[in-house]
Amino acid sequence: MEATVEQKLKALFELQTIHTSIDKIRTIRGELPMEVADLEDDVAGLETRISKIKEEINEFEDNITNKKALMKSATQLIKKYEEQQNNVKNNREFEALTKEIEIQGLEIQVAEKKIKEYTYEIGNKAKVLENAQTALTERKGDLEVKKAELDKITKETEKDEEALTKKATKAEKDIDARLLIAYNRLRENAKNGLAVVTIQRDSCGGCFNQIPPQRQVDIRQHKKVIVCEHCGRILVDDNFVPQEAEA
Repeated sequence: MEATVEQKLKALFELQTIHTSIDKIRTIRGELPMEVADLEDDVAGLETRISKIKEEINEFEDNITNKKALMKSATQLIKKYEEQQNNVKNNREFEALTKEIEIQGLEIQVAEKKIKEYTYEIGNKAKVLENAQTALTERKGDLEVKKAELDKITKETEKDEEALTKKATKAEKDIDARLLIAYNRLRENAKNGLAVVTIQRDSCGGCFNQIPPQRQVDIRQHKKVIVCEHCGRILVDDNFVPQEAEA
């Protein structure tokens, strides 16, 4: 047997009452979940940045090591060529060795210049790294505090929310599928999550726009589902609301 309009409205209002209670619990948590998520993103971002800076510093240090090795090799070659100059047989050989000595000398000069550049970059990166590590420590501290706050509130409310969620799931089974889809759509679009509202002082309990007298009469008759002309919320009258929900 299909449910009457009045039964459908009662089921909808019961579901709305349950969802409103769940919304209140989540409001108690406020923006803590978002703050925790944002801080977690900040921490992850800073950790990635720190890792990258360390890699860059290591790369500069490797480059310095390689340039020092090149300088050592060039110095050894210069010494070797200078020794060979003592045993040359003609000016041509002497000039060739002199040219090689000059080339190795230039290699040393370029390497020294690069080492200075790398050392300068390491200094800059070290400062950035220090700032990032300080910021990471601060963010981790903030995250720890916010997580503790959220955990405390969650523990205080999770049993109630779990019970209400189960109750809502059960209540949804008593509602026509098409009506439930419309209800959920209204809840998603409403800032306060209210899809079903009562008449309050001759006005919609959702958007507070005036409801014409004849429309109020139609609402009280429970013969059809009536929505607010302004906000689209489903309307029920005060007499329809159970005493517990009214309180």
